[in-house]
Amino acid sequence: MTNEELQSYVADELRWDPKVDSAAIAVAADDGAVTLRGTVGSFREKREAKVDAEHVYGVKNVKNNLEVRILTEHRRDDADIRGAVLQALTLDTMVPADIEATVMDGWVTLTGTVTWKFQYDEAESVASNIGGVVAVDNQIEIVPPGPSAEDLRHSIKKAMDRNAKLDAKEVKVESSSGTVKLSGTVSSWADHDAAVDAAWSAPGVRDVTDHILVAY
Repeated sequence: MTNEELQSYVADELRWDPKVDSAAIAVAADDGAVTLRGTVGSFREKREAKVDAEHVYGVKNVKNNLEVRILTEHRRDDADIRGAVLQALTLDTMVPADIEATVMDGWVTLTGTVTWKFQYDEAESVASNIGGVVAVDNQIEIVPPGPSAEDLRHSIKKAMDRNAKLDAKEVKVESSSGTVKLSGTVSSWADHDAAVDAAWSAPGVRDVTDHILVAY
């Protein structure tokens, strides 16, 4: 696939998504590396645009340089945004009650501790969907119980083997002190995401270092 073709496919995918206003988004592609530039009206749109680009076959990585520019009538002061973020976090049963949020110039910083990566992701997603937010700095720490490195490696490999959508024979798993390192190759971005998700789903994982190569 040429750079021009990949660029066109990503642009088409952005136009296809009704959650993203792609009118002011420029797409560049270079050997599978895609860069998004331009402006969007919310931080949620910025996140959605990156996800859309990653879904396109042939995309190896996405650099999201989109800027969030909130129209005057949609601007909110920091105290209002913080209140809305904290309220949304409180109402979400997947997010622990002690997660804190601070806001400066629309930039939200999340702090606290969680046991699982899905809680970390959920808190970030909740904050990202609040009107007036221009960026989210997720400083939440994942502090799970810690099984042995071998137990952790074994449980992740078993989870990968059970996944009908994932061909994990070329994925190598290493573990040390709750940090998991993934390496090897997979044939699609979907396989890549499934492998990373399997690693994060294992009890005791604090961090995942992703060195998996997507080789089409």
